[in-house]
Amino acid sequence: MSPCECFSLEGLRSMDHYALLLILHLFAALVFVGTVFFEVLILESVRKHVPRNVMLQIETAIGNRARQLMPWVLLVLYGSGLSMAWRYRALLAHPLESSFGLLLTLKIVLALSVFGHFLYAMALRRRRRLASTAFKRIHLSVFAHMVGIVLLAKLMFHLGW
Repeated sequence: MSPCECFSLEGLRSMDHYALLLILHLFAALVFVGTVFFEVLILESVRKHVPRNVMLQIETAIGNRARQLMPWVLLVLYGSGLSMAWRYRALLAHPLESSFGLLLTLKIVLALSVFGHFLYAMALRRRRRLASTAFKRIHLSVFAHMVGIVLLAKLMFHLGW
């Protein structure tokens, strides 16, 4: 299909489900990764320049919005990711047989770990034990995981051995 055909009604009808899942996945990843990057790289440095009570109000407002938005973002992110992974189930059954399979498996492991971090943070929050240090550590860990996931997402298609 030529690029011009994609913008026609017939081109949209013929767009396969994988392409739609990929677009949904990329936008959800953009929101999730962007939020984590904002919190780790920007919000933490602002903390030093803002009075503690003001920072608490900012964090509360951001946290309230994140709790409204992130469950939906994660649903789309993980739902589309799982759906796309189905296409590669044969490779995932034997991840050591190809570089793509191994890198995709590592990406999935990191993504599952990020989800585990999310569940852990929610459990701490529910018990009112999500202290500032735990919050920072979880965010730094998720940040590192996200960098790894983004790198693996690109390397899967460009690195082979």
